[in-house]
Amino acid sequence: MNAIFSDLNRGEDVTKGLKKVDASMMTHKNPSLRANAPVPTRSDSGGSLRGKSPAPPGKKPKPEAYRTKKPPKKELDGNKWIIDNFENPEDVIEIEAEIQHSILISRCKNTTIRIIGKANAISLDNSTRTSLIIDSLVSSVDVIKAPNFALQVLGTLPTVLLDQVDGAQIYLSKDSLNTEFFTSKCSSININLPKEDDYVETAVPEQIRSFVKNGVLVSEIVEHAG
Repeated sequence: MNAIFSDLNRGEDVTKGLKKVDASMMTHKNPSLRANAPVPTRSDSGGSLRGKSPAPPGKKPKPEAYRTKKPPKKELDGNKWIIDNFENPEDVIEIEAEIQHSILISRCKNTTIRIIGKANAISLDNSTRTSLIIDSLVSSVDVIKAPNFALQVLGTLPTVLLDQVDGAQIYLSKDSLNTEFFTSKCSSININLPKEDDYVETAVPEQIRSFVKNGVLVSEIVEHAG
């Protein structure tokens, strides 16, 4: 290393020890040299600095505003009613259901649906500001990802399941006071109980307190006074 630095410190004198290249050995003055000893090209497997750029990453999904809207659909497929893609309809969507019918509702917005008669079960998902008015059900109403949901029960309903619902108003009849509710990842859920000619609004608890007692995890509802 000391010898290298010593040569570098010589400045312009460092080039005095280099041999001069004769003109006959310069490829830019003798094309025949380039023809006889071409520079090897890089193989395809090795890639090339001037090769094609990598394939672009996958396209991102289009925003909701740019997606093609599908036409609304209401049809009976076997024993299943299918209600899809209704948005701001002028009239209430009515279905005359039978006890063996299941009803699937999805991708609706600002829509009111009236189920006439006693059906088997109802499933509603990915719908915003959707209101459901039913007579009676054999099984349950299952609601997933439906903000600002409303349900009015005129007859009987065994079970309501709510998953990822932000904002719901549920009105029970005197015949549906035995309805059970199961909620998961929900907020602002209110159940309105009939009282004379009016309703009393009751909020579903959202805050849970958990602690260990005698080696067992115990969870209880946090009640707020006032």
